[in-house]
Parts: sequence; structure tokens; C-alpha cells
Amino acid sequence: MPDLHTTYLGLSLRSPIVASAGPLTSDVHRIRELADHGAAAIVLPSLFEEQIEHETMEIDRLFTLHGDSFVEATSFVPEMDGYNTSVERYLELIESAKAAVDVPVIASLNGTNIGGWLRYAQLLQDAGADAIELNLYAVAADPLISGASLESEHFGLVAVLAEEITIPLAVKISPNYSSLSSFVVGLQEAGASGVVMFNRFYLPDLDLETLDVTPRVALSTPEEVRQPLRWAGILREHLTMSIAASSGVHSGFDVAKLLLAGADVTMTTSALLRHGAAHLETIEAQLVDWMSEHEYDSVDQLRGSVSRASVADPSAYERANYIGNLASYTSSFLGGGQIPLQQR
Repeated sequence: MPDLHTTYLGLSLRSPIVASAGPLTSDVHRIRELADHGAAAIVLPSLFEEQIEHETMEIDRLFTLHGDSFVEATSFVPEMDGYNTSVERYLELIESAKAAVDVPVIASLNGTNIGGWLRYAQLLQDAGADAIELNLYAVAADPLISGASLESEHFGLVAVLAEEITIPLAVKISPNYSSLSSFVVGLQEAGASGVVMFNRFYLPDLDLETLDVTPRVALSTPEEVRQPLRWAGILREHLTMSIAASSGVHSGFDVAKLLLAGADVTMTTSALLRHGAAHLETIEAQLVDWMSEHEYDSVDQLRGSVSRASVADPSAYERANYIGNLASYTSSFLGGGQIPLQQR
């Protein structure tokens, strides 16, 4: 049987299949189920600084509002000795998860300012997290803020956090940077231990009856695996830090592709929401069968063997392949034939 062991953020994992942040990793019983079915590590849902600040402000507002009111009004104010804030609940989740499973537990932090990021990152570390995933979930909507300015701010955040905490720091990013390769290399230089590609932005929709802007949550599809595949393949030769490929990972064949391109681990959420935690066993079995059939003895042997630096035609990862794909599609369409599977 092929050796599935890999290393991510300096952590030794039993396989390259990680349960990423989502509803299934927010509950210790489900976390135990994920580990029992083969998850090599668990990424907890993000702790959002905005949520914490809002909660704190609301508590302050309640005390201020009722502080000079009748005594009976104090019943509207939470008893602080027994009131668990979002931070406390999150720290309890880390501690419970660590006690429940024997795989690494990675905390996730989504913050808005350097003070918050640093304060909460230290709390997550102290609670026992094996690593922290820093979620750079930012939509650059202000035209007065340049891409260079935003990226410089992100580098500064990563540098400060990497300096102040002692556990590994991974940075989860979107693909929406002007020069993605340069940005990711910059994260490594700033002190990141790994990069997670990619964040899936939840895009808004419009309600045509109320004209409200409404959120729409959509699970990923296997087609989305192509984007992390491209960038894992391009960046592998330029990075010494870990690469986690996320988004579109639904099968062991997706895992194999991403490892071949250069990823150290793959992360999945949508497939587990669709099929349950037991689907992890299916993903692993598919990966093992494919590796055995193609005579790969280990993940180490597999990793990066089809990265841009290793293939005969590196331009296949870039624009040159665009022309070939268009020509192939046009020919198949005009001829009435089916597009070959490997080109889909």
C-alpha cells in the first residue's frame, strides 16, 4: 500500500486529506467523527473579530442602557459570570477538540486590525491549537486603496503574527491579487509557514421582489479544483513553505491531481457536507487505488512531479494552453463530436 504520510506546516500527517473549516468542524462530536473516518487534520471555523467586537459592544450597550433603570430591568442584562463570549466558546472548542482527537487541530482567525489579530492569535495558541490559519478574506472594494497598499498591509500583518506566535502560521488567500505569484512569495518572506489556496468568496445575489442584496451560499463543484491546481503547479518551484490546495476537492482523483501539481495537502468541506464524514474513506481509497495503479509508492514521490518546473511544456499552466483549448473546443463543437474527457 502506498505511504500517504505528508508534512504540512511542519506537522506530520497520516495523509494529505484535511477537513477544512465548515459546519462539520464546529462541533466536537463531528470533529471526532471526521478523525475516525480518516481526516489527517481538522481546521476549525473562523473566529471573526467583527463578531467578537459586535458582541462586546452589545453587552456594553445593554449595561449602559439599563444601568440607571429600575432594578427589575437588570433581568435584561446577561449575568457576566456565566456568560460565554464567542472567544471563550472558541477556546473551549479548541481544548475539547484537542482532547477528542489525535490529529492536529488548526484554529482559524479572520480579523480586521493588527491589534485584534495579534490578541486573538495568542489566545488560540495558548488554548492548544497546533497551528493557526489566517484568513485574508478581504474584498478590495475601495478604489482609493491600491493593490500595492493592500498587499503591503497584509505582509505587515503576517510578519507581526509570525514573529509573536510560536506555532505555525498558514495564510488562506483568494486568487484576486494583481500578481498572485509575487504575493504568495511575499507571504513566505514575511514569515508564513504555508499558504492555503483558495478562499471561496460568497457572492451576493439580488432578490427581485424586495430588491435586497442577499447572501447566497453555494457548495463547491469538482470543476473548481482547476484553480488551485494551476497555482500549486506554478508556485511549487518558488516555495519552501507548505501548500494546501482547497476548493473543489471532492474525490481521491482530485487529491491526486493537486499533489501531482505540487500541493502538500488538500482540504475539503463541500464534499463532506454533501456525502457525510464517511466520504473521507472513499476519497482516501480512490487516492490509494490510483497511486497503486500508477506505481507511486508515496506522497513524497507524487508531490510536484507534474508541477510547471517538471513538465515538458511549462506554458500549459499559463496562457499558451488557452489557444489550444479554444481550438480543441471549436473543432469538437463544429464537428458535432464530444470533447475528450482529458480536455474537459
